[in-house]
Amino acid sequence: MSKEEKKVVFASSLGTVFEWYDFYLYGALATIIAKKFFAGTDPNTAFIFALLAFAAGFIVRPFGALVFGRLGDMIGRKYTFLVTMALMGGSTFLVGMLPSYATLGIAAPIILVFLRIIQGLALGGEYGGAATYVAEHAPHGKRGLFTSWIQTTATMGLFLSLLVILGTRTLLGEAAFAEWGWRIPFLLSLVLLMFSLWIRLSMNESPAFLRMKAEGKTSKAPLSESFLVWGNLKLVIFALLGLTAGQAVVWYTGQFYALFFLTQTLKIDPVTANILIALALLVGTPFFIVFGSLSDKIGRKPIILGGCLLAAITYFPVFNAITHYGNPKLEQALLNSPVVVSADPASCQFQFNPTGQKKFTSSCDIAKKALADASVNYKNEIAPPGSVATIKVGDKQIAAFDAVLTPDGLNFSKESKAQEDAFKKQLGGVIKAAGYPEKADPEQINKTMLFLLLLYLVILVTMVYGPIAAMLVEMFPTKIRYSSMSLPYHIGNGWFGGLLPTISFALVAYKGDIFYGLWYPIVVATITAVLGLLFVRETVHHDINQHD
Repeated sequence: MSKEEKKVVFASSLGTVFEWYDFYLYGALATIIAKKFFAGTDPNTAFIFALLAFAAGFIVRPFGALVFGRLGDMIGRKYTFLVTMALMGGSTFLVGMLPSYATLGIAAPIILVFLRIIQGLALGGEYGGAATYVAEHAPHGKRGLFTSWIQTTATMGLFLSLLVILGTRTLLGEAAFAEWGWRIPFLLSLVLLMFSLWIRLSMNESPAFLRMKAEGKTSKAPLSESFLVWGNLKLVIFALLGLTAGQAVVWYTGQFYALFFLTQTLKIDPVTANILIALALLVGTPFFIVFGSLSDKIGRKPIILGGCLLAAITYFPVFNAITHYGNPKLEQALLNSPVVVSADPASCQFQFNPTGQKKFTSSCDIAKKALADASVNYKNEIAPPGSVATIKVGDKQIAAFDAVLTPDGLNFSKESKAQEDAFKKQLGGVIKAAGYPEKADPEQINKTMLFLLLLYLVILVTMVYGPIAAMLVEMFPTKIRYSSMSLPYHIGNGWFGGLLPTISFALVAYKGDIFYGLWYPIVVATITAVLGLLFVRETVHHDINQHD
């Protein structure tokens, strides 16, 4: 790389790392934020609302892609992602300055949610701007290598946020951190913002955009051209379903669902699980660059679609192996102690709950959720209409109950909560007697094999994600590139990927199989592999300056 090219890649990637840092801080500190800003409700409801505010940042990402994509195609790449950076850094800093519920009352959570929405909009504009900017600076034949650095930023931003939080916690102590120290990681964002803006202000506008502007060919209505002209809309649809949807579910499975599976399903202690995931990410991250560079030589499609196909083929055996090496006692219990849920099918719902707010009150739903939470597989048996669901474990039978909600509809009533506690205690005793462990035995965890399996999942992530930015940039004409590539990316990653944990849990509770949730990423990845193979053209040899 020349000195100017290194500066472009470094400045764009560093800025995007800081944006992901800002975005992830909220999720990492959701428990503390719930206590500080939603203190007017009970702790459970407060945490629900804190998660809703977190989800808002994901939901609005595609809208940010539309808003800033339009600006980027009309006024330029450089100035647009300067705006997104200022909005993200400024919003994060203001969260650190925002008075709590105790001081501002109801205004505090309202302002917090507003700032979180601004963060989501800014992130929706940042990625497309950074990827487009770097790709349009890259020499032909090296766009995959150059843009792959952008692909490392989400992982590095997550690392940075966790590192700063851990360092602040250690330095101040838990009591001080919980009281006021949690604000420091947010306030630090102002320093990162100033540094990033200083670097980015010294950068030149994209040569492809400058050339297009000089020729008077910039789009006056990029959104209309992107989404109302069939030829371009068709490319957007293929980019979503034939590329980013599959990429997103593989990304979320490898980095987030794997952690969820270790801690929630296999009951491995969070510290061990997080260390294993962190090591796998640390070793696997350079493969973003490897596959980005390789895509310059053999093409983007074989690597991206190959990653989707490998994921679809291997997820079941890999997660079975993770169970075998992570919690062998649970594996044995699943084989030796069958459980049956007898319930009226009409009372059973598909427990899709993306916000965490909905409460399922039927005896069937309560029984199935309790078993899913305990990582117990079960078979379904039809019971007479209107009957209360029961759980059979060997020769033991436990009756569930129909719950009543509080007037606000957010929690079980006091009586139902007491019934729930008694039911869970009884169920816990029975399944423990049947051999189901309450948590994984640290002595029986094969950490080496778990690391290798998690590293494999991360390498699949790098296959689908490393070349994706270059391919999305190459698919669209220069004058609508920012708008057109940003929307399918953020719908794919914000919605298809973001909903993966919720959908997977609902599938597990529906079927009664701890592995059944894998069908969601497998089906989506397979659809992407098929549609991508049939309808998405290879782009590696496209001249993006002539692709107008």
